Parts: sequence; C-alpha cells; structure tokens
Amino acid sequence: QVQLVESGGGLVQAGGSLRLSCAASGSIFSINAMGWYRQAPGNERELVSVITSGGSTNYADSVKGRFTISRDNAKNAVYLQMNSLKPEDTAVYYCNVNLETYGNRRSWWGQGTQVTVSS
Repeated sequence: QVQLVESGGGLVQAGGSLRLSCAASGSIFSINAMGWYRQAPGNERELVSVITSGGSTNYADSVKGRFTISRDNAKNAVYLQMNSLKPEDTAVYYCNVNLETYGNRRSWWGQGTQVTVSS
C-alpha cells in the first residue's frame, strides 16, 4: 500500500509565498516522475509542474518564473515553492507520483491541499 501526504497549503495575500510538500510512503520500489496539479472550482484539473527522476522540470506557462518544483529522493518527497502568488492561483493542489510497487507501476494522487490567494 502506498500513501501520499500533502502539506503546506493555506491562505495568503497576493504577492505572497507558500511551499507545498508531498511525501510518499509504503512499499515503494522506485519513483519516476513527480508532479503537482491543481483544480479550481468549475475547472478541470490541470498540470502545474512535473519533475522527472533525472531532475528535468516542466511548468505550465501560467506559473513559469514564479513556481519552482524540487524533489528529495531520499525522502520520497516532492515540493512546490510558490512565489508571487496571484488570486488566479487559488485552487486545490494535488501531488501526483508515478512509482513502482510490487511490480506494478502506476500514478498515485495525494489528498489535495487548498491554496487560497486573496487580492
């Protein structure tokens, strides 16, 4: 069994910063890509950023230059540093981890953490 635990969401004023964390635990053999998605009310879930096992990163155009994704392989963790936050960044943020457990490779989702940016 695998579990992803997220933390770090909250309420912040526009221009502020937040750091999201997501740690995977359980019977994990290897981890491939790790990423963050978000879903605002009435919208579909969208990719925010992803980081590969080799450290390559990709960002949605809307967050480039403001958000930074990183990972700690020793801790099976992925982070999202969010700076210069805007009201349009308000959403539930979900981590997504592609990993192998007992010969089965698939993606797992965190429970989601609310980020609210006030104007």
